Amino acid sequence: MNTQITATPKLFIGIDIHKRSWKVHCATDLSSGKTFSMLPDAELLYEYVAKHYTGYEVSTAYEAGCCGYRAHRCFTGYGWRSLVVNPADIFRRGKERHTKTDRIDAQLIARELKDGRLSGICVPDKCREQLRSLFRRRNDLVKDMRQIKSYIKMQLLYYGIRIPQEFDNDHWSHKFRDWLDELDFGYDTGNEVLRSRMRSFRFIDREFREVSTLLRRYTKKHFKKDYMLLRSIPGIGPIVASGILSELGDLRRFGNIKHLAGYVGLAPGIYQSGDTIRHTGVSMRAHRLIRSYFIEASWQAIRTDPVMQGYYRKHHGKNVKSVIVKVARKLLSRTLAVIKTETPYEIGVLE
Repeated sequence: MNTQITATPKLFIGIDIHKRSWKVHCATDLSSGKTFSMLPDAELLYEYVAKHYTGYEVSTAYEAGCCGYRAHRCFTGYGWRSLVVNPADIFRRGKERHTKTDRIDAQLIARELKDGRLSGICVPDKCREQLRSLFRRRNDLVKDMRQIKSYIKMQLLYYGIRIPQEFDNDHWSHKFRDWLDELDFGYDTGNEVLRSRMRSFRFIDREFREVSTLLRRYTKKHFKKDYMLLRSIPGIGPIVASGILSELGDLRRFGNIKHLAGYVGLAPGIYQSGDTIRHTGVSMRAHRLIRSYFIEASWQAIRTDPVMQGYYRKHHGKNVKSVIVKVARKLLSRTLAVIKTETPYEIGVLE
């Protein structure tokens, strides 16, 4: 009696990716496989699989991290099924939570992939990925701007120089900058410290303005339809709209508001055991940057949209921070509705 293979053998590859090396674990549907180290090159892994696992249906997975999505794009180009996973989604048993090595990580990824328990994150295309890099560069410049301003104010405080009342705010006008340029500490060394910091401030300010302009222009040019829909929502300005499109991608991929709120981090946490129910506030797992932008946008929305303002006042007397998170959740819901229906927002009409 002749036996025939009726199913394609499967290969599951878990990879712990680092800058200088990859730790790879190969498991088949019939064996636990082996673990080895290799240079960080997708082509070398392809050659290894072609040599030792000819005819196998290949699935790969690795954790999202600093190495980006190049390996994923190479794997899909080879015709393999590839996943980039959130490290928090990889299940660890009791003992595995207290032991971590590259070898164990690769084995865990391969095991979860083989058992079908892994789900990948949404990998952006190159256009949106690089737009996201531009948006994050702007946020880096915001942090640098905040830091250099603190250094300048620290120097003034240290030498006992009071900032005039009309200049003592977050907006540094040209008159305030001229006032700083004319300060004299009595010695050239002290003056040069302030001049050096002012040069840094002006450089960062120029970079910040140029990057912001480029971000708005590029988003409006390449994602004009969704950009204009988002801009119709009170509280969402050009930068917030650009951030939503770059960080969240196409909002149509989210099935409902619960899915989107869970991704952004505006979903309530709850703990229930028997008759005990405890609300734990917003989820710790979040896209912190976009969540902060939506909360900031909510403060603007309640000033311009009567419906949002009424929703805010309905919770008057409660914790202000908790209320504004509720408003942010409502604003997020309307954002999803505007994109999915492709209908511009009208103040006081959408519920």
